[in-house]
Amino acid sequence: MTDGNARSDDVEVNLDIHLAHSARMYDYYLGGTTNFPADREAAGRALAVFPYAPTAARANRAFMRRSTRLLAEAGIRQFLDIGTGIPTSPNLHEVAQSVAPDAKVVYADNDPIVLLHAQALLRGTEEGLTAYVQADVREPGELLDAARSVLDFGRPIALSMNALLHFVPTDAHRITEGLKAQLPSGSALVISHVTPDFAPEETARLIQVYTSAGTPVAACTRDEVARFFTGWDLMEPGVVATPRWHPEPAQDAEQITDAEASCYGAVAIRP
Repeated sequence: MTDGNARSDDVEVNLDIHLAHSARMYDYYLGGTTNFPADREAAGRALAVFPYAPTAARANRAFMRRSTRLLAEAGIRQFLDIGTGIPTSPNLHEVAQSVAPDAKVVYADNDPIVLLHAQALLRGTEEGLTAYVQADVREPGELLDAARSVLDFGRPIALSMNALLHFVPTDAHRITEGLKAQLPSGSALVISHVTPDFAPEETARLIQVYTSAGTPVAACTRDEVARFFTGWDLMEPGVVATPRWHPEPAQDAEQITDAEASCYGAVAIRP
């Protein structure tokens, strides 16, 4: 396409603003404005038991930017970001296309409000392509079918599932293995996942808040997170707290602790 963008699917948007949604709560932690009273109320309860949430959200976004930049610099030109969330600049496509203007990026999310922001996500470079599909990771077949209209599954793809899999606790490993099986050699898998390893009591209370708001969450230990990457080659430094994965010098000054992040991040390459 000459404009470097692909339009979102014509999907009817049905918002229930009276129920808290994890994506809008995340937006609130990041200081965004795309949230409603129910989201802010639930986020307030989360902050009361897990005051690190804004720091953890910022650390996760920084991990996304660093991992995307590194993979683009390594030569990957296709990116599939599942669980996109509400746009927060710089978005993944902005990072990837700043390194490689011809990069193709597909965003996928099941939150109807993200569809309303799809045009903001679609502002890619003229050389590259940026698209958004309304899809649910729990239906990976449909999601991949939509992604194939943009991405070439015969060439390496970077699959990012940042801060997503803890929201599908009973299916996370099965879904991940199914997605991995569709990606060719040289592809990358990027995952960040909440963990109880650093602040177990606070994390347990946080999970209770999300569960009571209707969003089941499961935290994973380091070994459980490492299992997502089985059969693929982990990049150094392996599975570490998100601020410890290839930190930038400026980030060191922030001194984010593992407890504040309470999230593991890792990247692996398919042999």
